[in-house]
Amino acid sequence: MKIYISVDIEGAAGIAHWDEAAKRQGDYPEFRERMTAEAVAACEGALAAGATEIWVKDAHGSGRNILAERLPAEARLIRGWSGHTYDMLQELDESFYAVALVGWHGPAGHPNNPLSHTLTGFYGKLTLNDVPCSEYLLHAHVAALCGVPVVFLSGDRGICQLARATNPAIMTVETNIGHGESVISIQPALARDRIRSKLTEVLKRGFSNHVQPRADHYALRMRFKHHGNAYRNSFYPGARLEDAETVAFDCTDFLDVMRILNFMRV
Repeated sequence: MKIYISVDIEGAAGIAHWDEAAKRQGDYPEFRERMTAEAVAACEGALAAGATEIWVKDAHGSGRNILAERLPAEARLIRGWSGHTYDMLQELDESFYAVALVGWHGPAGHPNNPLSHTLTGFYGKLTLNDVPCSEYLLHAHVAALCGVPVVFLSGDRGICQLARATNPAIMTVETNIGHGESVISIQPALARDRIRSKLTEVLKRGFSNHVQPRADHYALRMRFKHHGNAYRNSFYPGARLEDAETVAFDCTDFLDVMRILNFMRV
């Protein structure tokens, strides 16, 4: 059984400020350790369910955060960014049994995490077919391109609720509840215990119903925080300026959604 685990930091237990997520800040080492520990817990949960091969994507910032020597021998670690359109699921293909997302967070404009964002800080809000567009939603569609189900997610309450609204069968672990610029967190050790046990539990089930349904049409709306970024990016082929801060893009192939978002992040 081959499992893909994508790990972010903004949904790790207790994180409340960008200084804790930024590599050059003094608070970062503690949360790098916490991100690593949650990744290890997920690997242990997958192994307990019978996984024989695990691919871990370091999916935060530089892509160089997880302390590799802490991972079990069965794990391969993807560090850095290749530029592939699958982004936080780089190297995913049909050979994987399931995807698990650890330490993920709410989308741009969502109030349940002080660090909520989608892909980059340039966006004030993204929607996909009129639904708030989180990194979870984007990558659930990416996984569907490969026919691989996303069966597990840990992170703030907001992203867990949004994930369950899209996929009621997904197993979630809520690490934090955000209020303004603060969070209420469960204890990190409890978060790790739940990540480990809940991932084991869900991997032992049948979960063909977890695969994200494909749509016939994708309407992406990207509202930028600065109108100049919207104007510049409106020249992407097929895009148009809907208002001073919003770029609209419509397509029928979800891969085109990931292409435009990857190119607009530059």
